[in-house]
Formats: sequence, C-alpha cells, structure tokens
Amino acid sequence: MGVKIINEKCVGCGMCVKACPVGAISMVDKKAVIDYDKCTSCGACVAKCKFKAIESDAVAAEAPKKDLSAYKGVWVFAEQREGVVMPTTFELLGEGRKLADSLGEELSAIILGDKVEGLAADLFAYGADNVIVAEDALLGTYTTDAYTTVLDQVINDMKPAIVLIGATNIGRDLGPRIAARLNTGLTADCTKLEIDPERRIILQTRPAFGGNLMATIITPNHRPQMSTVRPGVMQKMARDDSRTGKIVKANFTIKADDIRTVVEETVKAMKQTVNLVEAEVIVAGGRGVGKAEGFKLLEEVANELGGVVGSSRACVDAGWISADHQVGQTGKTVRPKLYIACGISGAIQHLAGMTNSGCIVAINKSADAPIMKVADYAIVGDLYKVLPALLDELKK
Repeated sequence: MGVKIINEKCVGCGMCVKACPVGAISMVDKKAVIDYDKCTSCGACVAKCKFKAIESDAVAAEAPKKDLSAYKGVWVFAEQREGVVMPTTFELLGEGRKLADSLGEELSAIILGDKVEGLAADLFAYGADNVIVAEDALLGTYTTDAYTTVLDQVINDMKPAIVLIGATNIGRDLGPRIAARLNTGLTADCTKLEIDPERRIILQTRPAFGGNLMATIITPNHRPQMSTVRPGVMQKMARDDSRTGKIVKANFTIKADDIRTVVEETVKAMKQTVNLVEAEVIVAGGRGVGKAEGFKLLEEVANELGGVVGSSRACVDAGWISADHQVGQTGKTVRPKLYIACGISGAIQHLAGMTNSGCIVAINKSADAPIMKVADYAIVGDLYKVLPALLDELKK
C-alpha cells in the first residue's frame, strides 16, 4: 500500500509538498518525488493534487458500495456465560426497543452458544421480537475467532441496520473484530442512543476528551451501524413473561480450523468482587476520605443500608481501595436508588458514572464542590462527623 507520482501529469505546482504532513515530498527538476522512508500513505497529497498526478493503492482496495436500503432492523448481541444471559443484554434490549419503535422496525436478539435456544424466553420477556439462535459445540465457550466468524456470516446474510453490543470484556473484544470484518464503523462506550427522524440513522453519543465533552457520532455511509454500550447506562424494560416472538435458526458454517485458540480450562478467581452495576445503594468515597482506613467507616454505613462501597478514581490510584469499586468514566456507570457521595468533589468524569442515580446525597466540607450541584441532599460537613451520626441513627 502507498502513493505514487504519475510524472506525465505532474506540473510541478508544489501543492503536494505543502499538503504532506510528514515532509515526505520534495520537488526535483520540477517534478514531485516521494521519500518512501517518510511516507505514511495518509493520502493527503492525493486529495490536494488538482491534476490527478498522484495515485494511492488504497483506492483500488476500497470495498464496493453497499446497498444501504437492504439493511433493516435493530439487533442486540445477547451475551451469555455458562447458560446465563448477562444483565447488560436486558439493558440493551430496553434501549433497542425504543430505537426499533422509532424506526417502525423489528428488534432482534442474537445469541451464540451450545444449547442456548432455551434462553429465548428471557429475551422475549425483555422486549425482543425475534431471537436469532446460533448453536454449535464450538460456540460453547467464548473465543474471539469463533464468535467473529459466525457473527460476520449471519450479519452479512440477514443485514441488520443497527447492532448493539454491551461494553463488557467480551463485547469490547468482539465488537471491533466484527466491525473490521464488515468494513463498517464502531462507536465505543456509548451513553446515549437515539434516532434522527429525518435521516433514519442512529445518533451515538459518548464522552470524549476524558469526559470533558460529549461527542455525537453517526455512520451515514456504512452498514450496519454498530455501538458498544457501557453496562448500567441504559434502563431495561419491566419483564413481561407473556411476550412471545419468533425463533430464527441462523445459517452459518464453522469448523475447528477457524479457531486459533483453544480454551482448555477456565479457572475462576476466589477474589470477592463488588457488583456496583446492580447495587441499589452505594456509599462512595473520594479524596476527602483521606486514607484507606476511612473506607471501613463507609463499609459500615453501606452494610447497614444493604448496599456496597464505591470510590472515585483518586482513591483507586492512591491504592486505598481496589479498582472494582471505581465509579465514573474510567470505572463503572451506576444508577442505584441511593448514592451517598462522601468527600467526592464531583469531577465531570465521576459525575458521568452516577448522575442517573435515583437519590444523590453529597457530604463535603465545601459547599461549592460540583457534587453539591447535582445532589438531591447536600450536607456541608466533615464526613467523619456526619457518617458516625448517620450510623448511630441507622443502628437504632
């Protein structure tokens, strides 16, 4: 891959020299010459040349245009592990239902695995019109090669307009692989999805520049439009066991040779982790906690309320608490019924992970801390005085 000069067309104008961002083009005897040791094949010179004297090999490699009108419907990748559908799937079905209704099209869940058709009832109950089932012994344990191979075939065959994947460990691995195979785009870690009614395309919003602004991204020229969505961001529908739908058997072929890695054994860690995403009460600490021992007080309060302990990134970076407690842009996105923020200033990266909480109580020495502006109840005070008093009342 690279660019080349067509000497017969080059007039020596020098525009390509100015356009090259890496200084790889110079003029020799009034003709452009490329230094291929510097050239990155970015194509800036190709776009700038008015005389079509520069060609790129990448032009010939471009994929043929797709008939976008052939792509219909909204798909959700139904992630399952050991025969259990992951909660993120139900959140995506709730959001997918809204998108499908806006388009007047069907919502489908696609599930891969070995003997997983029995999970279709759960997917119908949370909003799916159709469940596409891809079953094979080779899909029993997740591998990137196997799942990518099958999804690539099924998506090319059935042509969904939109594909949503949870931004879990599996989803973050799988989504980019499929997008690359399909020659389409992927917007990662979306926090908001909606349909542009005029263009009938999905508007994918995600935090950018460290969470300091929100970027809305579109995929106007490629299909399917693909997004990964952070767990805990979207709201699942109320379960309705009376809902039914159509089960569709996927057409695909897969053989052992397609899979370059083999999972010989799965070893589960005995480490106790915290489930922030599904917690109804979170007592979270920030830099104001001051020390690792301070989290024992937060844990006492959380236990009395039947909740779990959360944390800002600063405390994780300081080594006061493990990363599985982290809430925010680089941690978990949560929406508990009650969120008590203790000594948390309220940086935008943290707020991005918890502002959808049902009730926010902020305890901070500074009345001007950003967290106080989003709190339903703002308590100006020392957390080491406020929390013991709260704990006493709870124990009564």
